Amino acid sequence: MQQQNSGTIVVFGATGQQGGAVVDGLLSRGARVRALVRTPESDRAQALAARGVELAAFRIDEPAAQVAALDGAGAFSFMTPDSGSPEEIEDEVRLGAALVDAAVAARVPHVVFNSVSGAERDSGVAHFASKGRVEQYLRQSGLRATVVRPTAFMESFAHVPLTVEDGELVLKMPLPDGVGLKLVALKDIGQVAAAILVGAADVPGGAIEVVADQLTGTQIAAAFGAHAGFPARYEALPLSAVTDIEDRAMFRWFAQAATYPADLAAVRAIEPAVWDLPAWIRSSGWTAPADSGRR
Repeated sequence: MQQQNSGTIVVFGATGQQGGAVVDGLLSRGARVRALVRTPESDRAQALAARGVELAAFRIDEPAAQVAALDGAGAFSFMTPDSGSPEEIEDEVRLGAALVDAAVAARVPHVVFNSVSGAERDSGVAHFASKGRVEQYLRQSGLRATVVRPTAFMESFAHVPLTVEDGELVLKMPLPDGVGLKLVALKDIGQVAAAILVGAADVPGGAIEVVADQLTGTQIAAAFGAHAGFPARYEALPLSAVTDIEDRAMFRWFAQAATYPADLAAVRAIEPAVWDLPAWIRSSGWTAPADSGRR
């Protein structure tokens, strides 16, 4: 077991979903947290301050200020935003490199980068590959680093159209049935990253895929149906039904990623209370839509 970190932990991206989950995990462990924020006066930043999080202004074009914001950090957690266009991809990589450079200059003893599962492989997904480039830059920096690679967020199901037709819940996704989709809740991404940041967990090899459940389309539909009290069915859509090129590439990768074994035990060794999908459904407040009555 590595040495426990009792210093201030700096988090970039704390006002976002994933970074916010990391802050939640750190605060639940009693850690002192400093958030690097672009607009300290924003409502989200002020909400962090109200919880006892120290705020430090961050500007990508001010390297000296970045280094100063990391002064005294016992560990540094960062993630980069998803990118789409070639320009956004280059901006994302530039941001990641700037954060790594600042950590090097500030001599931060441990850096944790929240990347994405597939960044380390030829996924064909542009915003996965961009995070792979940041991973590579981090490895070359000489910093002591751990990479956390989350799989698909369970929270995405809040945006997946589930319907009820003649008393039957129907889930449609562009994923072949029989393919196990790797899933994790944002809460658990934060808890795993927090455990690593405070020194409560070791990650052999310096990288871990954060996955808490792996279910086929039929199993996912059944989980939602059981919660709602409906029979359920799954309909696999063709990839051609997805109009967005990046989304199409992502679902193509999800099918391919299912062939790589998921180490659920490694994640549970760090955070035993990870949610499976039924637990997330119960906690999320999800309710079934009205019955459309169509067949």
